[in-house]
Amino acid sequence: MKVVYASRMGHVEGIVNRLGITDALKIESGTEKCDGDYVLFTYTDGQGIVPPTVEAFLAANAGVKAVVGSGSMERHADTFNFAADIIAEKYNVPILAKVDMDGTDEDLETIKAKMASL
Repeated sequence: MKVVYASRMGHVEGIVNRLGITDALKIESGTEKCDGDYVLFTYTDGQGIVPPTVEAFLAANAGVKAVVGSGSMERHADTFNFAADIIAEKYNVPILAKVDMDGTDEDLETIKAKMASL
């Protein structure tokens, strides 16, 4: 399963790197192309919205099968990982994990196990 991610502060990219995924596609402009199915890793923007570049990417690339969200529970507890919730509902896909910042080792093990079952 391919991995596609968006990372503004580096936390999502850190998760992808710690998972050992070397061929992940990074969303930078929203115009990137991905053929086939993929798991999306994203952050939440502003007051609980999907980043515009991620919205653009999703609109142009069918195939999202699951989402992983990263956020800051300390800074945004009331909108923690809302982007993952919005994407899961809109595209009818499961949320594999919602992690605080770049996640714990336990979070990464959960993500690995859930990705393996897709």
